[in-house]
Amino acid sequence: MKAAQRTVRLELTEPLRISRSTMAAREAVWLTIEHQGLQGHGEAVTSVYYGLDAETLGRLLHAESPWLARFADPETALESLRAGTDRPAAPPAVTAAVEAALLDLVGKRAGLPVHRLLSTHGTPPSAATARTIGITTPERAGNQARRLVRDGFSILKIKAGTPDPAEDLARVRAVRAAAPHTRLLLDPNGAWTVQESARLLPLYAELGVEAVEQPLPPGDPEALAQLAEHSPLPVIADEDATGFEDARRLAGRVQGINVKLAKCGGVGAALRIAELIADTGTELMLGCLTASTLGIAPAVHLADRARWVDLDGHLLLAVDPWTGIGGGDGTVRAGRGPGLGVRRSRAEKAPE
Repeated sequence: MKAAQRTVRLELTEPLRISRSTMAAREAVWLTIEHQGLQGHGEAVTSVYYGLDAETLGRLLHAESPWLARFADPETALESLRAGTDRPAAPPAVTAAVEAALLDLVGKRAGLPVHRLLSTHGTPPSAATARTIGITTPERAGNQARRLVRDGFSILKIKAGTPDPAEDLARVRAVRAAAPHTRLLLDPNGAWTVQESARLLPLYAELGVEAVEQPLPPGDPEALAQLAEHSPLPVIADEDATGFEDARRLAGRVQGINVKLAKCGGVGAALRIAELIADTGTELMLGCLTASTLGIAPAVHLADRARWVDLDGHLLLAVDPWTGIGGGDGTVRAGRGPGLGVRRSRAEKAPE
């Protein structure tokens, strides 16, 4: 097997502001694994929060080439990756990209979509996805909410965590007024103290917010679990639930865990977490980083396993270089085609 990579820049339609930063673009590194005339693709995106720039991702993905070359076929490589044996240590985002490319290639060789490789269930998964509204003025947030509801979105996720809590409340009130029947999620990205959370969560419950992601700064999962025990809203761990061991510590103690393939290590790792928390009272959320359709697609093949689906990263882009999972109408859908079921879009037709 041969591996190649390409780095591209993904521009957002407009800057996305959250409590700790504002992002207008990010870089993505595409990994292509080729075997006997077929190609499998995966994507890793840069992240300041996780300390991954394009140069680092490119170097780490290049280091996978000797490991991949050892295997006679992608099926054996995928099995070895899942077993975690004899592979160079790598960040979860790199592992997730390698696994995605292998899954794409294995599915194409078998003539099966990835969801069929993972389950005997034949119906392609589909799910209503949340659509993010960043930190902005209440008027602008309300206008965005009205437009998104017209487009078909039934779940909106509102970013919070500004220095003035009244500003956040005004934004959520504006969204609620503009979209009275829409499910609302709230995400302060760890910006609140325990005391602020105890004061604010009842106010958001009154506004009909369905759940809150990571209200407290990451690093103290015990505090998050204690907050969840008394919260009037379901508390979903995000930054405090990076991988399997984090999920094990929080299972049954928070109402949800946001699993992102780039932070847990890919589809196989996400399935292990889903199995771990099943029947514990903690439910699965599938989230993502801002990425192209190629980066979001692996999680869409798991979408029917989650209570909350937040797979809108590709919808934030000015130009998505890949297509195949939809989402513009509020619903993401795994394709019926083999592998990940994605293809290069007309807007980006560089040679593969």
